[in-house]
Amino acid sequence: MRRLFSMLLALTMLLTLSLASADLLEEVKGRGIILGTEGNWAPWTYVDENDKLVGFDVEVAEAIAGKMGVPVSFVTTQWESIFMGIDSKMYDSAANGVEITEDRSEKYDFSEPYAYLRTALIVKSDNEDIKTFEDLKGKKTANSAGSTYALTAEGYGAETVVVSTLAQTLDLVLDGRVDATLNAELSFYDYMNEHPDAALKVVALTEEASEVAMPIRKGDENASFREAVNEAIRALREDGTLKAISEKYFGTDITAK
Repeated sequence: MRRLFSMLLALTMLLTLSLASADLLEEVKGRGIILGTEGNWAPWTYVDENDKLVGFDVEVAEAIAGKMGVPVSFVTTQWESIFMGIDSKMYDSAANGVEITEDRSEKYDFSEPYAYLRTALIVKSDNEDIKTFEDLKGKKTANSAGSTYALTAEGYGAETVVVSTLAQTLDLVLDGRVDATLNAELSFYDYMNEHPDAALKVVALTEEASEVAMPIRKGDENASFREAVNEAIRALREDGTLKAISEKYFGTDITAK
């Protein structure tokens, strides 16, 4: 009996040590960072003509991993599946223009922001009914399910049609199947550079810029990983890397507040 008790005690101690050592940063050092991303939201995250995943978020994530001295891999999935993957520990975080919101902050500890965005209210060029965000009440908008933009539109009383890509969103506006969409100001201007004849316009912009950061699971075991990411972001901002990546994809610096 005494021998059995000793064995159980030893097993308990080993299990306790194993749980105590389940530090995300140490795990990442062994296997690299795994990030969820959509891969269809240019210029943030998309597949180029060489079938390579590229974009602002992709390069920022690669630079962060480089500063940390670890490799990084990306898993492409739908927007709503990114957070499910983080929750289930399939992904360590996300590289997908994730904005910090009160609701998300209740569930995740975010890294320091690495980009700042204003939200644009976009309608068809001949639309004279919507001029402000308040005009969305009773209207129909298109956005990714659970996105900041969808939640904002719904907060103003709009009904949201779920889509997967920015192109699909704007096609619905152009076809008149929805009245408007909310999206990142810079993403819209990038789209217009590619489609200069598109009959679309921005009628309003949010006054406050939202903060883009990496969502990380709450918990002491993730704290050192979050701080390592923060240190990398600070270093990349200081040495001009964030600014250079932003100017490459947006033609302007969205990494400074």
